[in-house]
Amino acid sequence: MDDVFSVQTAAAAETNDQDGLETLMALKDCDTFLVADHWGDVKAGADGLFNSDTRLLSRYTLTVGRARPSRLSSGVTKDNVFFTCHSTNRPLPPMGGRSAPAGVLHLERRRFLWEQRLFERVRMVNHGIEDILLPLTFEFDADFADIFQVRGMARLERGEMHPPTLDGRRVTFSYTGLDGALRTSCLAFSEPPARLSANRADFMFSLPKGRSLDLFIECGLGASDQPDQERWRWHSILARLAMRRRLRRGAIVEAGRNPVLNDWLRQSRADIALLTTDLPTGPYPYAGVPWFSTPFGRDGIITAWQMLWIDPSLAKGVLTYLAARQATETNPFMDSAPGKIMHETRGGEMSVLGEVPFGLYYGGVDTTCLFIALAGAYAKRTNDYQTIRALWPNLIAAAGWMADYGDSNGDGLIDYARAAETGLSNQGWKDSEDSIFYADGRYPKGPIALLEVQGYAFAAWKALAEMGAVLGDERAPAWAARAETVRALVEQRYWMEDEGFYAIALDGDGAQCRAIGSNAGHLLFTGLPSPERAALVTRRMLTAEFRSGWGLRTLGKGQARFNPMSYHNGSVWPHDTALAAAGMARYGERRAVAMLMGEIYGSATHFQMRLPELFCGFVRETGEPPIAYPVACLPQAWAAGSVFLMLQSVLGLSIDAADGVVEVANPALPAGLDRLSITRLQVGDGIIDLHFQRLDHHVVVMPRERSGTVNLRATG
Repeated sequence: MDDVFSVQTAAAAETNDQDGLETLMALKDCDTFLVADHWGDVKAGADGLFNSDTRLLSRYTLTVGRARPSRLSSGVTKDNVFFTCHSTNRPLPPMGGRSAPAGVLHLERRRFLWEQRLFERVRMVNHGIEDILLPLTFEFDADFADIFQVRGMARLERGEMHPPTLDGRRVTFSYTGLDGALRTSCLAFSEPPARLSANRADFMFSLPKGRSLDLFIECGLGASDQPDQERWRWHSILARLAMRRRLRRGAIVEAGRNPVLNDWLRQSRADIALLTTDLPTGPYPYAGVPWFSTPFGRDGIITAWQMLWIDPSLAKGVLTYLAARQATETNPFMDSAPGKIMHETRGGEMSVLGEVPFGLYYGGVDTTCLFIALAGAYAKRTNDYQTIRALWPNLIAAAGWMADYGDSNGDGLIDYARAAETGLSNQGWKDSEDSIFYADGRYPKGPIALLEVQGYAFAAWKALAEMGAVLGDERAPAWAARAETVRALVEQRYWMEDEGFYAIALDGDGAQCRAIGSNAGHLLFTGLPSPERAALVTRRMLTAEFRSGWGLRTLGKGQARFNPMSYHNGSVWPHDTALAAAGMARYGERRAVAMLMGEIYGSATHFQMRLPELFCGFVRETGEPPIAYPVACLPQAWAAGSVFLMLQSVLGLSIDAADGVVEVANPALPAGLDRLSITRLQVGDGIIDLHFQRLDHHVVVMPRERSGTVNLRATG
């Protein structure tokens, strides 16, 4: 096996400009996010400054002497707080004398988001031997487009755009939507432009040799105070401190003396922190930028589960938020029914008006099961039964949905069929229209009972029984029995003996959809299959049929509709690979999990250590990078969380807070990694530090610092 954790080669680094993803420079704070190119310019398309699914700034470009400056470097800081672009001038036009030559002006654009506002500082430094006159131009616009319009959805009507108002250093844009809401955004400069119009600000600065000059700019909701150095400095401190607090939650994982793997761990942790919004109900990881910067039920649950062993506060925040938005009525447009857990929520004009159903949408067949299963995992990890008691009515209501609404035909399996044409046609995590099909590629008739959803239901009933036993609920034995009934049904109805694998789904007649997909890896994650069948599934998923060399494909190679460039039918999703790897580890597999983690790590090195939502499933070729999927979200929460779930799986680490025990079973480390440390791992009222080290052909774990009542139990 190659040393997959060796230092990234220069050749690999050079591919970052080629994969098309570096142009996406994203910042986020709460419900506000910004997407720009790597000059820092916003040029329509998917770019813009957004708040609550509305674009407040649709164009924002900077030119120097009517030309775009020459970019030297740009990027987002490791903590995801600041974007900085360094550039220099092209030859400046003559201004009453000789023109300034190229390369004498250093131009730095540095920006951050804080409290629904963009703060930017443009610093200009004259390194030439003469004074220069510096013409600087900003072009800008605000279209107040809904996020679904930006994604390409046409609208027959829009509200009223009002003429922009000018006030010396400010331009205020406003729009009254069809929902009657007035939306405004204000772009303000610290210095008065020489000329200011509705869409352009022209400056002419006199910049002596060896001197510097700063221009401060703000843009956001409503009116703005006058930008200046003190406001920029103070708010940048607040933004960085807020990020630092999020980064300090939970345990710290470090990969010995391996700087490259540490970069991946830190970048992933920073991406989780970036996407996490501190809501009144607690921290919630938004799904991804740009298309999914909002709470999603499934994504939030999976991300919280990935991070549970490190930082249980995410799970508590997710569970509490989703409980507060649990459905209480049947509504076909919203795909809701009593007890069902939210799939997605949006705040834009189209959602408010009902042009799309996603203002509060429940069209996810798996989220309700996952909600209960995560609560059970959280209870075991923390023993926080105060929270579980508070959530108990919601958990019982969710179980009621599973029993009364989730099983539409009474066969004991959770199924779906969208209740309205506006909803999602497929309602599992593979929710594209072509993701569920028969072996010959035909689409099945509904209702559809997805394989992995039955695994989530099994985990939910089992978790409910375990929590109920602690709480003294007399229904606990019945829930445990129901879990075993689901197990038996899945083993009987989904298993394909001739394939040695599980069917991806059952159709409305109970016939198997005999496509071979990664859904079976999720079933392993829940622990439903027998050990014998788990071994067969694992063996097949580790063949070239699924393994691309960069991770596991969502669909087996050679299947009908297989396409490595598709969204769900042959691409690689890091979280999907991580769940499958965790499932394999659950049945004792460690070496293969270490190998898969190495493959996903190899992918990360080509994406600047920031894993995208997905990438293409082409076979890995020597010296070539993974092929990017062009519109993948970056960053994406459950992609960022994948490294932590895979790491937990490869270490064989589990936590039982009730017993105050951290268990490590047959740990392994990926090739090239010999040491790993975990510090500040909290278990109940205790804290423990763990050190893993490779000795000969074995990995051993040793406790370091320890306080409170927490013990280590190591086997293997």
